[in-house]
Amino acid sequence: MSNYIFSNHDTVALAKKYDTPLYVISEDIIEKNATSIQRAFARSGVDYEINYAGKAFLNTAMCKIIHRLGLSLDVVSGGELYTAMQAGFPREKICFHGSNKSIEEIRMAFETKVGKIVADSEYELHLLNDLAGEYEHKPEILVRVSPGIEAHTHEYVQTGRIDSKFGIPLRNMESVMGEAGKYDKLSIVGLHCHIGSQIFDDRPFLIASETMLKLLKQLEEKGYYLEQLNLGGGFGIPYLKDDAVFDIDAYIDDLVTFIRTKSEELSLKFPKLLVEPGRYIIGPAGITLYEIGTVKEVPHTRKYVSVDGGMTDNPRPALYNALYHAVIANKTSFEEEEEELVTISGRCCETDTLISDVVLPRCEAGDILAVLNTGAYNYSMASNYNRIPRPAVVLLKGDQDQLIVERETYDDLLLKDRLPDWYAS
Repeated sequence: MSNYIFSNHDTVALAKKYDTPLYVISEDIIEKNATSIQRAFARSGVDYEINYAGKAFLNTAMCKIIHRLGLSLDVVSGGELYTAMQAGFPREKICFHGSNKSIEEIRMAFETKVGKIVADSEYELHLLNDLAGEYEHKPEILVRVSPGIEAHTHEYVQTGRIDSKFGIPLRNMESVMGEAGKYDKLSIVGLHCHIGSQIFDDRPFLIASETMLKLLKQLEEKGYYLEQLNLGGGFGIPYLKDDAVFDIDAYIDDLVTFIRTKSEELSLKFPKLLVEPGRYIIGPAGITLYEIGTVKEVPHTRKYVSVDGGMTDNPRPALYNALYHAVIANKTSFEEEEEELVTISGRCCETDTLISDVVLPRCEAGDILAVLNTGAYNYSMASNYNRIPRPAVVLLKGDQDQLIVERETYDDLLLKDRLPDWYAS
């Protein structure tokens, strides 16, 4: 019976070598996904920049990969920025995002000389302007706008609505920006918006681009000559077998044609286009391997198949009912009559359902379950709930496999524990 192969590697062999739960990331698939965006833009002939969204998956090895591929990096916290700097990522290719950056984080961005900062609010524009006077280095500033566009996706990942913590509402932008020179110490070069995640239809992106171009024109009349337009990310990936596939070539072709037409209508210079794919690049490049333990049949109701991980290594199903497909890695060849409908449960002391109602070959203790498309937001969101150590991460490249994050140990769980004096003796 053959085993499930991921990026030319036997997943059962990986589980045996590195133990489970195990995050598996393919550098070859990362490269394939990133270069598909680069080639689509290169064919268009426009000035562009691809900012990998680090929040999807980031560590020092990922920084090295992104740099090798010629991408820029989007960070949203001091921790992500610190990781990038420790990895030697070019600071001029770092964009610092975030809806509530602390003063310490903003100072860190100035001191490390990042290339760009996205201002997320009027408060932050004033704060950046005040702090900028203390530093010789002046990062480029993009202003994030909430354009009032609701893409067809889960409400928890819609970020472009008027009722959103992100960005300055579109209707407030003229008053917030005022006349050119209001933020005299800042180099404001463009606008930013992000309308949501897991979007498969390019029409919301085109509507957003038209809205942003009109805003660029309005601000030009106030003396702002903004030459960069960041339309965010949000390109959907197929988590389930029958999910749609986002056509990146058609999207970029349509986007460039649309913006060229609208720019001419508005007498605007065609802006430099920026995008922020994270999930699209890393999501399909990752899987998670588990070992099956308890199998419990509730007669006439449900069959529970429990694995040695759960919401600690993949909280997305618990957070917003995220759906995944899985296979039994050691049972890829089986008869149809051997299939059964099961629910995959995690080990945490909660309901902790990873996958509801998935059809798999008969599950037994010791089988290896491979959950697909887990490269984005799984490792990033992992926790130590129930004092469970976080899994290791192994990177595949060609026929090579090496750890890029070690598995946590029980000792690691105690590293930051401290006892008060009255218990220390």
